[in-house]
Amino acid sequence: MRQSDTLPGDILKMANTTGPWAEHYPEGIEWSAPLDQCPLHHYIESSAKQFGDRPAVDFLDRKTTYAELEALVNRAAKGLQALGASKGTRIGLCLPNTPYSVIFYFATLKIGATVVNFNPLYVEREIAFQIDDSETEIMVTMDLEVIYPKIAAMLTQTPSLKTIVVCPMSQILPPIKGLLFRVLKKKDIATVRENQAVAYHQLMNNDGHPENVDIDVDEDIAVLQYTGGTTGQPKGAMLTHSNLSANVSQVKLWFPNLAPGEEKVLGVLPLFHVFAMTGVMNFAVATGAEMILLPRYELEQTLKTINKKAPTLFPAVPTIYTSINNAPDLSKYNLSAIRYCISGGAPLPLEVKNQFEQLTGCRLVEGYGLSECSPVATCNALQGINKEGSIGLPVPGTELSIHDIDDPEQILGPNDRGEVWISGPQVMKGYWRREEETQQALPGGWLRTGDTGYMDEEGHFFLVDRLKDLILCSGYNVYPRNIEEAIYLHSSVAEVTVIGIADEYRGEAPKAFVKLKEGETLNEMDLIEFLADKLSKIEMPSVIEFRSELPKTLIGKLSKKELIAEELAKIEDSKG
Repeated sequence: MRQSDTLPGDILKMANTTGPWAEHYPEGIEWSAPLDQCPLHHYIESSAKQFGDRPAVDFLDRKTTYAELEALVNRAAKGLQALGASKGTRIGLCLPNTPYSVIFYFATLKIGATVVNFNPLYVEREIAFQIDDSETEIMVTMDLEVIYPKIAAMLTQTPSLKTIVVCPMSQILPPIKGLLFRVLKKKDIATVRENQAVAYHQLMNNDGHPENVDIDVDEDIAVLQYTGGTTGQPKGAMLTHSNLSANVSQVKLWFPNLAPGEEKVLGVLPLFHVFAMTGVMNFAVATGAEMILLPRYELEQTLKTINKKAPTLFPAVPTIYTSINNAPDLSKYNLSAIRYCISGGAPLPLEVKNQFEQLTGCRLVEGYGLSECSPVATCNALQGINKEGSIGLPVPGTELSIHDIDDPEQILGPNDRGEVWISGPQVMKGYWRREEETQQALPGGWLRTGDTGYMDEEGHFFLVDRLKDLILCSGYNVYPRNIEEAIYLHSSVAEVTVIGIADEYRGEAPKAFVKLKEGETLNEMDLIEFLADKLSKIEMPSVIEFRSELPKTLIGKLSKKELIAEELAKIEDSKG
């Protein structure tokens, strides 16, 4: 069976049979609980009514209440309509974490337009591709030298982009910080020509009463979330209002002890990334929580912020928790306000989890998901059973099944390894203007993840690895995650990533790249000896390379792509 084929009806029926997880759900949570699927801008309106005087956003000590946020969203919505935006218009957001991110996200959705998230650190080529592919017409960005010139260049490079809206950094800072920024950071402020862009204050100069737009939650695309493109050109996952609001509702249900209007969520992950978009922004606004936004992750600033502002929820990626674990002078900071942390984006090493929980007293649980499912599909319980190494149980209304890699028609039983498939209301509508790839990814409405894993008898799922990361050694499947987990057990290791490299004898062999903790020393032979009783001979790395830093994605996940490219370049050089 080819990947593009749909499943026969009997297979679909089997796959739609609820698995054992429902019987092992955390106390107080029902798998079949109803989900609140609504137009996303309703979150702003609801929280403004209930918690109007409560802070919605704290950005570097400048606070915006929910009532103020709703007024700003309404004015931005009317301003976008005045520029010609209407239902279905693609509006790009190329913004670091600031209040502007929140304002223009919800303003775009309120008028029935579609948010296209852009990474501000993309190079011009990447930005141009995404503008052309999505046919983005309006771009919202900031007057920062590191961002604005790239966006301005797009006016002549991309035929669809008609208008740029420029937001000033100095105006979202507290007054004194704003003044200092304009004086001391003058070189960081881009020059914006009048005929080149619409100024934020011009756009917002209106009565704040946009035209009402009817939203079809199941059909209207709220967000085009582009995938990373590690296996080819990035694709835009079409996420509807229903997809995203269902996922927010699922995450809310996972927090039975949540206190609406009282929580504080620390936002260090970039809001243009799907994990932070749902787990920080949408979740916070839907629950009346205060978002404590930082422009980017910096260890010292993050620790000072936790100590001073006492966030209760802290979603992040494993590398962030690792860096906090290894922070010097950690005892200076009070981290005890944090109650719950959800780790996503990459496998969470057990040692990292245990150490962080010991240091903070919070509960750190691993979740799992993809851009294509808004993104959360599974999560470990915040109370109750939390199995080591597990990505948890399917969140409410979500089903997972394990399919044979060579014969996808075959659904595997407990503890058998295969490809993870996902079904649920958070699964995307499809890929933007890529019908063939949509059919390949969504046979029978199920999302093929490209990840290998298995389910135990109680419905807990365990991720083994990405199919594309699988290393074939002498005909055996070797999973990088197994090797990484073993290396993390060494007390001197801070970070590790494993890839497959060419091997004349075995075809492929594992190579480990290791970053040590500050002040620690370790050599290859000693580490090999340490791993002798933890890995099989076939799993043992053929090469271990120590580095001061390992490449990371822009949300802080360890990245294999650059390391693979380096190894391929070495092969080419040797041929020359």
